[in-house]
Amino acid sequence: MKKIRKLYEGKAKVIYETQEPDKLILEFKDTASAFDGLKKEVIKGKGNLNMEISSVIFEILGTQGIRTHYIKKLSNNEMLVWKAERFPVEVVVRNLAAGSLVKRYGIKEGTALAPPLVEFFMKSDELHDPMVCINHIKLLNLAPVDLIPKMEKIALKVNDILKKLFTEKGILLVDFKLEFGRLPDGSIAIIDEISPDSMRLWDKSTGEKLDKDRFRFDLGDLIEGYEKVLSKLKK
Repeated sequence: MKKIRKLYEGKAKVIYETQEPDKLILEFKDTASAFDGLKKEVIKGKGNLNMEISSVIFEILGTQGIRTHYIKKLSNNEMLVWKAERFPVEVVVRNLAAGSLVKRYGIKEGTALAPPLVEFFMKSDELHDPMVCINHIKLLNLAPVDLIPKMEKIALKVNDILKKLFTEKGILLVDFKLEFGRLPDGSIAIIDEISPDSMRLWDKSTGEKLDKDRFRFDLGDLIEGYEKVLSKLKK
């Protein structure tokens, strides 16, 4: 599969057109960013780890009947994916209180949330990814409103699968975000990535944070944390 033309370059990934119009190459960069791009750093090996972790998770989800844009790995930092009509909405599932939830509502970090909390955010760095409800999504035409319940249902199913998976590996799945899009066959699928860049993962025994919070808040070497996650997933 050959790269024909660069379609988009973001903070952490580059998307390339291929000779097949319905397939794209997703390249993972070594760039780490936080706080809407205000904090940035190039960390060698990050792109490879995010691609590998995302591939493992996409493959597991595929065996459980979850549609994603993932097709296969191409190199140490590239995967082949289906082209999708992307919805600029992030679906966040929270099992434990952390991050913006703690800041917004004063809930103590680590508080268990039962049932899991599902939130929606408009994907916009300029606007700092504001939280939205279904009426905002309809008003701003961010996604077909009739698909929102389906996206929530899929996100909760993914949560069940990943929570069980990570628990077996000695990791707490604190929260994660998903992006959705429409594939060439018209089906709704998870797109982008599922990696420690888009999840909060804590070591079940020690409480060590193994995700991008290591970079956000200078909690330790990012690569070391991501390597621990990949190693546990492959056991």
